[in-house]
Amino acid sequence: MANMVKKIYTNRFEIPGRVCIVTGGGGLIGMKHAEAIVEGGGIPVLLDIVQAGMDRVKNGLVEEYGEDITVETFVTDITDRSALEKVRDILMEKYGHIDVLINNAANNPKVEGGSKNLGAIRFHNFPVDIWDADIAVGLTGAMLCAQVFGEVMEKQHSGIVLNISSDYGLISPDQRIYRKEGLPEEEQTVKPVSYSVVKHGLIGLTKYLAAYWAEKGIRVNTLCPASLENGQDPEFQEKISKLIPLGRMSRPDEYVCTILYMISDAATYMTGATVVLDGGRTII
Repeated sequence: MANMVKKIYTNRFEIPGRVCIVTGGGGLIGMKHAEAIVEGGGIPVLLDIVQAGMDRVKNGLVEEYGEDITVETFVTDITDRSALEKVRDILMEKYGHIDVLINNAANNPKVEGGSKNLGAIRFHNFPVDIWDADIAVGLTGAMLCAQVFGEVMEKQHSGIVLNISSDYGLISPDQRIYRKEGLPEEEQTVKPVSYSVVKHGLIGLTKYLAAYWAEKGIRVNTLCPASLENGQDPEFQEKISKLIPLGRMSRPDEYVCTILYMISDAATYMTGATVVLDGGRTII
């Protein structure tokens, strides 16, 4: 029998019993956040405006990890402070602590989705109602969640906030990859200005809160995932892959270990940081 190696560092990735809130928990990346939490031994608390997505994530987690895991779900509008306070109060009554907040929710304009904020909308006539809705969910919602759940962390003198930005929080969208040959200009798809502003804004929110909470035992960081492969058409995949030094889009499973690192005690000296997982796209 081989000698057992004493663990000195790797146990810092374990987050046993920690209550970890994930906004936008019913989506694809929400699932990956939840997987990281479960593998670390934590309790994922999924917040979303649609129950069906959270049910899909919860069922997937139970199928993968077994029925002994605990997964909480709340249908919640994160732009409504009172709704967030109700979630907070329920969690505090049941667990007595809130340890991690992952601000993941966004009105994401997906190429493969048919999102109303991704289409043939030129900047000069981009609707203010879509701008307001995107800012409300992606930026104001993150701020409100940080206020409500961060207040608990302040009282605990411990906690972690992870804001999910994007490569488009660092660079501008390259509109050429969304274009289709043969379409007139007024019919060409444009990545919306609101998405870029939200993702840049989250990095600013991270820096502000990291400094504000530095003496409160709360760490705040940003993760910038990018170019997630999720059923886009081959033409789009080829265009974007040419902009990425690794030559391909990312797989959903490539984020999980980084997420767990950032929400665990393995990263106790990291705050105010921006971690970029983009295959090298933003370096050239």
